[in-house]
Amino acid sequence: MVTTSRAPDRPSRRPAWAGRNYTLLTAAAVVTGLGSSGALVAAAFAVLEAGGDGGDVGLVAAARTAPLVVFLLIGGAVADRLPRHRVMVAANTLNCLSQGLFALLVLTGEARLWHMALLAALGGTGQAFFAPAAEGMLLSTVTGEQAGKAFAYFRMGMQGANIGGAALGGALIAAVGPGWVLALDALAFAVAGLLRAFLDVGHIPARAAGGGMLHDLREGWREFASRRWLWAIVVQFSVVNAVIGAADAVYGPLVAEDHLGGARAWGTALAAFGAGTVLGGLLMTRWRPRRLLLVGTVCVFPFALPAAALAVPLPLPALAAVMLLGGASIEVFGVSWMTALHQEIPEEKLSRVSAYDWFGSVSMLPLATALAGPAEQAFGRTAALWGCSALTVLLTAAVLAVPEVRRLTRRPPAATARGGPAGADAPGETADPRETPA
Repeated sequence: MVTTSRAPDRPSRRPAWAGRNYTLLTAAAVVTGLGSSGALVAAAFAVLEAGGDGGDVGLVAAARTAPLVVFLLIGGAVADRLPRHRVMVAANTLNCLSQGLFALLVLTGEARLWHMALLAALGGTGQAFFAPAAEGMLLSTVTGEQAGKAFAYFRMGMQGANIGGAALGGALIAAVGPGWVLALDALAFAVAGLLRAFLDVGHIPARAAGGGMLHDLREGWREFASRRWLWAIVVQFSVVNAVIGAADAVYGPLVAEDHLGGARAWGTALAAFGAGTVLGGLLMTRWRPRRLLLVGTVCVFPFALPAAALAVPLPLPALAAVMLLGGASIEVFGVSWMTALHQEIPEEKLSRVSAYDWFGSVSMLPLATALAGPAEQAFGRTAALWGCSALTVLLTAAVLAVPEVRRLTRRPPAATARGGPAGADAPGETADPRETPA
């Protein structure tokens, strides 16, 4: 008689907080990060190669962000009603098709400005439905006191992909042109959509029927507006993202073309920013600041430096160093922000609150990118870049005047009731007596 013994279970190579969904979400984000970071540079140079100028680059960038603003709130409500992974896959499919056609037109030399603007708008529409679903899915996937570490590793993977994608994209644009970079981005969306199709949403409670879309939007608004720390920072970033986004999308490629040697140099600068975000994420895997938003907001100040460096303009090595610092500091804010949302917002409202967050954060981006060209003509590129930097500093200082931003405290999971009062201290902890309401 032959007997067999059961082999001992192999220990998991993944930490307890890195479950199946988390791993799939991270892998998909890495894939799309590799494609999209290079594609952003490629789209700008595709417009320039087609005979466009800085104003045309801004218009195409605005065409992508305009539908993002229009459809974000609807996307958030849909993501809290339907299985989030299906919304994500559908959005990835739209992005794959639109970017693939964009690449084909550029490669065949048939791309016109209106073609590029229309296809960019379709990509923005896909992003409007994808972003709230993706953020809600990630926030609902991670639990426990290691949430901050999980968010840091997720963002490290995503931003690390941006390093390779931006550097590779810049090199490929210089070598074979922007069309192939756009084609690779379309392929990346296809692969990421396949990965996200395997996400498990069984842990998410079924949504109650009824209420309607408008009811869901109003409920999300009440959740958003009731937290002063939340809407204050979103208002701040509505301007900060707009002016820095315009600097990166419009002025950055132009400065690179005129002073730094072209697409390869700008790709290197963006890769340095991505490297900084990885360093910031690595820091946040070990650092757990108690006052989440106070630390995070202070770290927004260096985010103003890259625009100032482009205004000078600094040579490429110095610009890369400034971009590295800016990336590291803004990543500290990003991890702190995600941890605050995870701690304070009820799971069933995550996508709607994320939609209001995204809506505020990108609402002024189309206007800023569209006006970047006219602003350059009216005030000069240097003055416009200094203005981007100054607005970032002033608005960040203003947000620090909000008491809840200074006081929102990290709470241990046992003391955290999801959606509890913002800024409340955990049992056994008291607010710093030196702090008084502003």
